[in-house]
Amino acid sequence: MREPRRRSGATGPPSRVRRNGTIRLATPLAVAALTVLVTALTTALDAFKLPPFARLAIVTGGSVLAGLIALVSQREVRDSVRERPVPIGGAVAPAQLPPVVAHFTGRADHLARLHQVFTEQAAGKKVREWSGCVVVSVHGPGGVGKSALATRFAHEVAGRYPDGQLYCDLRGTGDVRVRAEDVLTGFLLALGVRLTTDPGGLADLQKLWWTWVKGRRILIFLDNAQFADQVQAIVPPETGCAVLVTSRQPLYLRNTLDVRLQEFTEPQAVELLARLAGDDRVAADAEAAVRVAALCDHLPLAVSICGGRLAARRTWSLAEMADRLSDERRRRLDELEIDGDQIDKSVRATLWLSYEDCTDLQRRLLRSFALLSAPDLPSWAAGSLLGTSKLDGVDQLEALVDAQLVEYSGKDATGTGRYRLHDLVRLYARERAEHEDTGEQRRAVVDRTLAGYRRRAELAAAARWPQDWRRHARRGEQDSGEIAPEPWFYAERLTLVAGVNQAASLEMWEEAWRLGRAFCSLCHSMRLFWQEWRAVAETTLLAAGRLGDRRSVGIALMERAAVSGGLGRGDLARTSAGEALAIFEELREPWWAARAMRTVGVCLRDAGNLDEGQRHLLAAIAGFASVGDRWWHARTQRNLAELRLAQGRHQEARALLDEALGVFESDGNRYSEAQTLRAMGDVSAAEAADLRARGDGLAADAAFNRAAQVLERAAEMFRLRHEQWEEARCLRAAGEVGDPKNGLRELAFVRRAMDTLEGLGDTWGVARTELSEGRALSRLGRTEEAVIALRHTAGTFRELGDRWFQARCLRTLAEILIDAGRPAEAREPAEEAVRIYQSLGNEVGEARAEHILARTRPPEEH
Repeated sequence: MREPRRRSGATGPPSRVRRNGTIRLATPLAVAALTVLVTALTTALDAFKLPPFARLAIVTGGSVLAGLIALVSQREVRDSVRERPVPIGGAVAPAQLPPVVAHFTGRADHLARLHQVFTEQAAGKKVREWSGCVVVSVHGPGGVGKSALATRFAHEVAGRYPDGQLYCDLRGTGDVRVRAEDVLTGFLLALGVRLTTDPGGLADLQKLWWTWVKGRRILIFLDNAQFADQVQAIVPPETGCAVLVTSRQPLYLRNTLDVRLQEFTEPQAVELLARLAGDDRVAADAEAAVRVAALCDHLPLAVSICGGRLAARRTWSLAEMADRLSDERRRRLDELEIDGDQIDKSVRATLWLSYEDCTDLQRRLLRSFALLSAPDLPSWAAGSLLGTSKLDGVDQLEALVDAQLVEYSGKDATGTGRYRLHDLVRLYARERAEHEDTGEQRRAVVDRTLAGYRRRAELAAAARWPQDWRRHARRGEQDSGEIAPEPWFYAERLTLVAGVNQAASLEMWEEAWRLGRAFCSLCHSMRLFWQEWRAVAETTLLAAGRLGDRRSVGIALMERAAVSGGLGRGDLARTSAGEALAIFEELREPWWAARAMRTVGVCLRDAGNLDEGQRHLLAAIAGFASVGDRWWHARTQRNLAELRLAQGRHQEARALLDEALGVFESDGNRYSEAQTLRAMGDVSAAEAADLRARGDGLAADAAFNRAAQVLERAAEMFRLRHEQWEEARCLRAAGEVGDPKNGLRELAFVRRAMDTLEGLGDTWGVARTELSEGRALSRLGRTEEAVIALRHTAGTFRELGDRWFQARCLRTLAEILIDAGRPAEAREPAEEAVRIYQSLGNEVGEARAEHILARTRPPEEH
């Protein structure tokens, strides 16, 4: 990822903006004057709620600003005015904190200490020689109440962090520990970032995270950490943010404060018991209450479990509870030795009593819950675990909550209540499952639950992208409690990944394949969760192979091709799609064969092999026509039109797009309509350039205006849908129109697109936009800046392995140098462009590069 560009806040000597090896100067007075003017104008425009294109046209086209823009580049203006990215759709600040435990007791001294530290930080005082982001860790043995304390404190200080409160259970003691990459991805999505391209590895995600938290006040709660690395990768370098961490062992972070939480004192333990069992019962037999607290070793989790059972059994006296607890400690502990060293004896004893007091159905639900790898579960899953109705399952689940055996963790993005197990309760319940349930029974529990998830995932995928499920999706088929696909997928992403992996580990290949296929379809339609998408696609392909179903293998290969193409691995995408094509042709599956043919064609086109790409796309169009699929036929026509544009066959490209646009408009598919309008804008811009080259100025002006209008309409459609990545593509296209009368405006469009793509972590998109920036700078006569930008982006595409765009950058660089009267410098990039086009088999590109190379030679060599 490219180094983040300078943001505001610098004072003192003339500001320096380093970029691609150059340093540009702007006086503080000029920057300040322009900042005031732009801020005032922006405020006025905000009042009129103008669309983005209208706002930019006014700002960059106004005669008042023209002279100032010549003094100070718009990038410096932007850096002086804007301090941080803006979330999509004006996203509200996330509020992810889990609910406070209703019976929270004690810990007043710890709460006071935490408040003192946060108050000192707010006042700017150094704490332990560290005045950066506040990092407070709370560690101690399992069941001591670390999460309860941190949650209570987080709610008490949440008002100090108006930009949001983020939460993640790192599952330090669970089966599937959460990676730092997964945490950052979830946090960025919660802040409104649409990760429609792969942001890269952990280092790139960190840079993106730092960009989005810059200048914000955010509280971050990381529960159940195991390693310091999990936490350190997430701590932002912002003094306005704060991080709360809980763990079993000290993590030795660069902490502001480290708190070791001990067991309750006797009075605190008795108070907690009274809160749950009732003050009157404890007062009536204080001696027995003290005995119960002692038998629980004053551990909050154990006391809570006992209190929950007393609350549910009003006829029990505290003396009876103490006798039972003491007796079970003597008689039952020796029997329970699985993972015995991981469960405190007092917790084990109280769990045994509480478990024995549950009904058979409640015990079975607890055992079943513990068998799943998922971090938590929605309420409907209880019915699947038991094989009963949803309502019956929820009733039993709530009974376990009352017994303090299951925790309510709040509502997810869909408004559905979610539940989880304390890790010690999970261990105990698994022990009981090993003792009481057969292997077949345990497998049946997992099978039922995964089947429920698979059905919902398929419905969500079909609702989100019905064209991907043409032969399976039935419109209107919805579960009574089903919701929109996007929030459902956000809430269930990690659970779905855990489900696919658990199904594969148990060799439940049918469920692994179907659940994985639905997951990949959802990722594909939203262009999200790239690393999980890639991993699940490989597991889905493995499952299809184990099933021995060739058709399933072919579909899984298509999923791998889709994610590989999005990750820039064009060769793997083309190979996978080619293998799928051979399978579907052998099976005589014309619809899937056409889809595979299209994917191969797009891969070839993107690699610069236009002739072979054209052949495959034409065959795919014929295939979709033969099965009567209008949507895929139109989509592939758009792909072919983009190839025709690269060939310079503008009239054919326009005809293909007109036909495709008619299909999308009649079907009411606004997303595909906007994509097609963007392509039409590109065609209009190319036509305008041709007309201008032929000397037809009036017709060229009309075509330039038509291109701008079409692209403005497409960008506005994407903006209303909160599709930042697609909107950025339209802005970039608007900056590439090449209208000589709107050079500054087009440069502003390009740089706005670059800002958006940087905020999305799209390294390739930023490089692609820098190519557009180089052209825009050249049109403005800023040749040296253009040359530097193009040399940089050619190197970036070389590093990314995109040789076709590398050749385009080199060809453009050579053209600009020739036009600037520097043909000798242009020869090397032109020769390299020719070599790349030859290796790609791109005859059109090679011919253009050869023409440019000829212009670099002295007249006597012609």
